[in-house]
Amino acid sequence: MQAEFRAPRRRCRVYEEYEAPFPVSRSPEERSSFRAELVNQHVLVCLPDHIHKIYKQGYFGKGVLSRARPDHSISDQWDQHEGLLLPVLTQSRYDQLLGWAESALLAQGLIKEAVSQILQPLSLPVGIEDVRRETGSRENGEGSGADSQAPPNAKRLRLMSGVTLEAGTSCWSEDTQDSSLSPDQLCERSRDLDSDQDSNSDSDLDPESLVPGPGFVLVVSDADGDAATRLVRRNPFYLTEYLQLSLEEAFFLVYSLGCLSVHMQQEPLSIIQLWKKLRSLRPDFISSYAAYHHFRSRGWVPKEGSGAKYGVDLLLYRKGPPFYHASYSVVVEKVDDSFTGSALRPFSWRSLAALGRITANVSKELMLCYIVYPVDLSEAELDSPACLSKLKVQEVIISRWVSSKERAEPDDI
Repeated sequence: MQAEFRAPRRRCRVYEEYEAPFPVSRSPEERSSFRAELVNQHVLVCLPDHIHKIYKQGYFGKGVLSRARPDHSISDQWDQHEGLLLPVLTQSRYDQLLGWAESALLAQGLIKEAVSQILQPLSLPVGIEDVRRETGSRENGEGSGADSQAPPNAKRLRLMSGVTLEAGTSCWSEDTQDSSLSPDQLCERSRDLDSDQDSNSDSDLDPESLVPGPGFVLVVSDADGDAATRLVRRNPFYLTEYLQLSLEEAFFLVYSLGCLSVHMQQEPLSIIQLWKKLRSLRPDFISSYAAYHHFRSRGWVPKEGSGAKYGVDLLLYRKGPPFYHASYSVVVEKVDDSFTGSALRPFSWRSLAALGRITANVSKELMLCYIVYPVDLSEAELDSPACLSKLKVQEVIISRWVSSKERAEPDDI
């Protein structure tokens, strides 16, 4: 029985325009060059303009602080206070940010007394005239807070708005320059820096490329009603939004489009170096990338992380997630020429039937994507992306047979 093709289901509410299928230009003079950082096992895009173009033109990656679109803000609620538009935080949320700031500073090796001296002025209310003066100086390009008063050649650690530690002070750490990451990421960064003494003055992420969050917030007491206290305070902890690319997305932008450069410890990786590094991170990377490259080349937008909740490897979207619901749930399998070999995801009839039922319940079609490896393909050839030209892709759509729908009419017997 031939599988029935279902047309993609368009979303009811679409609030954006379709810009481009890929973040590249046909004109060589306008060729884009984006930058990403390989941190631990993740590929992160940190520059705001790069984040916007890579996501909007092809819907690559997802925000690390958002559900998908990298549009995280310090607060969903903004309000006017004495002529200034400020993000609104509750007192409990502000205390949580103070706790994160303390954990981040302690993770960077600062002594507890120095951390207390830094955080103590942040908990004090700020006069509205001071807010206007500092925000006005930033708009005029004069810098912000203590950064504008620091010597231009001073090596400094920008912890938060208005707080600067210059080299030579008792709590300065040469190994700490990036405080915009979460406490867990800072702990990982500290361990990485401790293991590599040669890079103790350079971090993987350039602080000058990070986007500062709002310098001031409006803190409202947790009490309900109009009698709630409203105080302006400094933002103690910046949650900077990055764009996280999957390994397949990153290599596609590097290898197929040539618009991305992936750096590791401030050094750009060549295509061969990146290929070997990604293979070491994911043993099944060749198969998963071959499937990703195949569907991207056919005009689909594959999303890897979204398929985990349905028990599959990829979800295929037409144009992008904002416009259509996913049409296919894809399971990637590695086989040889005779369609045998160790399966990446072994199925029993019961598990396959359960997966097919889940896929049908969410109005998608289940597809098995077989990556066919030649028998004579050697391990040395797999060390180069040139091996992709020798792989074949075979798609099989699995559909449920429902007896009530297929029962023959009496007149047809």
